[in-house]
Amino acid sequence: MEDTFPDLGSLSDEELKELIDNLTEEENEISYKRRVLHGKIDILRAELVNRLRQKRESGDSLISGDDVAQLTEILAGRTKAEQPPEDKPAA
Repeated sequence: MEDTFPDLGSLSDEELKELIDNLTEEENEISYKRRVLHGKIDILRAELVNRLRQKRESGDSLISGDDVAQLTEILAGRTKAEQPPEDKPAA
């Protein structure tokens, strides 16, 4: 289908029905893809939860020092672009 919407007054009844059918088919394809993506996301989230649960059960820390530092920066309103550059040796 074209990017612009057609002039409906210039379409015959048959062309309108065909356009409806085409758009309905496109909607069904997109809906199917969306459901597949949601399924994949659900599987990935379940895997992440399972890994976190295993870490907790084995006594590992779920939050690292880097996580805390990053959260502190976010809450302070600082982004990576605003942080001063690290001292690097001259080449």
